[in-house]
Amino acid sequence: MTNPSLRPDWRNRWRPAAVSVAIALAAGVVGGLATASSVKTWYTGLHKPAFNPPNGVFAPVWTTLYIVMGLAAWRVWRTGAGAKDRRPALGVYAVQLALNLAWSILFFGLRQPATALAEVLALDLAVLATMALFWRVDRLAGLMLIPYVAWTCFASLLNYEIWRLN
Repeated sequence: MTNPSLRPDWRNRWRPAAVSVAIALAAGVVGGLATASSVKTWYTGLHKPAFNPPNGVFAPVWTTLYIVMGLAAWRVWRTGAGAKDRRPALGVYAVQLALNLAWSILFFGLRQPATALAEVLALDLAVLATMALFWRVDRLAGLMLIPYVAWTCFASLLNYEIWRLN
C-alpha cells in the first residue's frame, strides 16, 4: 500500500484550474444576461448577412471558448511567481475579458451595433496581445487562444455587417 502522504492532492492541484475556468465562465454568464433581453426581440428584427450562424450555435461556441480561455490563463498562472511575463500576460487577459463582457452589453444590452463595432475591434487587439503574451510564458497557452482569436474576428465581421445592413 502506498503512503498517502506521497500521493498528490488532486483537489488542490486542479482547484486553481477550476477557479480560472469559473472566472471566464462568469464573464460569459454576465454577458449572457445582457444578451438575453434582446436575442428574442430586437436581434430577430435585424437584417443579418447570409453567413450569420443560427442562434443555437453561439452558446456552445462561447462556452467552449470560455473554458479554453480559463485553462490557458491557468497554465500561465501556474508558471510561478518568478516568471517575469506572467503578470503582464494575466493583466492583458483580464482586460480582454472585460472587453468581451462590454461587447455584449453594448451590442445586445444597449442595442448599439456601431459602438459595439468600435469596441470589438479593441477586443480583437486585446485578444491578439493576450495570445502573444501567453505564448511568451507558455506556448500551449498561446496556441489555445487561436480559436478565440478566430471567433472574435468572425464576430467583428458579423457585427460590421449587421451595422451596415441596418
